[in-house]
Amino acid sequence: MDPTPTAATGAPAVIDGHAHVFTRGLPTAAAPRYLPDYDAAPDAYGHLLDAHGIAGGVLVQPSFLGPHNDFLLRCLAQRPGRLRAVLTLDEQPPLNSTELDIPGVAGIRLNVIGRPVPDLRTSHWRRVALELATGHQHLEIQAHGAQWTALAPDIHDWPSAVVLDHLGLPDGGNRPTDADRTVLALARRDHVWVKVSAPYRSPRGAATTMLGRLAAEAGTARLVWGSDWPWTRHESGRGYADCLGWLRARVSPETFRAIAADNPARLFNWSAAPGRRTPPPDAPQPARSAPCSPPPP
Repeated sequence: MDPTPTAATGAPAVIDGHAHVFTRGLPTAAAPRYLPDYDAAPDAYGHLLDAHGIAGGVLVQPSFLGPHNDFLLRCLAQRPGRLRAVLTLDEQPPLNSTELDIPGVAGIRLNVIGRPVPDLRTSHWRRVALELATGHQHLEIQAHGAQWTALAPDIHDWPSAVVLDHLGLPDGGNRPTDADRTVLALARRDHVWVKVSAPYRSPRGAATTMLGRLAAEAGTARLVWGSDWPWTRHESGRGYADCLGWLRARVSPETFRAIAADNPARLFNWSAAPGRRTPPPDAPQPARSAPCSPPPP
């Protein structure tokens, strides 16, 4: 039986809030920015969780696979007690919300890196928002720089939880940029969470500085740690223990427990039998088993 994120002592166990699995040969997005030339196999990820005492993991659909979630969902079905999934949906109407009803699906991801920011006020996106709010699921956004300024008004009014990827991909050093200030302002809103992950995707020291600013200005109650395994395009010299060590070295033991255990348990509403999620106590209220293997050639 898969372990679940509750230690035998009753203390919350560590959850990896952001990782990816994929194999070569899967269907891809129409125009992927890059394609890895290796496999990040689900079994390899499971072994990493075991080796480092991690109770559960959240698998996020890689941007290069686009809305082809079949492989991710097969992985979820194989380890329903240990995994959650964040999908990519087709951004063009009509909305097919069938996948959102699958047990263990925690939300969807919108990655706008390298492309125009979509208008989240359209009828299509408002329907997506309602579906997520009704299911107590979240919208995860990866954006950078001025894109946060463009997205901020829609994030303000979004009815479900919103999760900002990778500390907002900060650029600032001693003085925050306009984008950093926007991310900090968003993080102060009760429905906005931030993933403390992938510091290597920002300039040296920027992630550490942003983590400190978030803790000081928005608190740590909605920060969630993630390994970002297998560190696509930043693989060289990285290890899973380093991802945990980066956070441990920058926060107190109590804050580490909050970011790596307590907070993700609340955000993902973890239980041994995932289903259409029930809201955690502080959730905003809305207005309304196949093998994990590549498809045959």
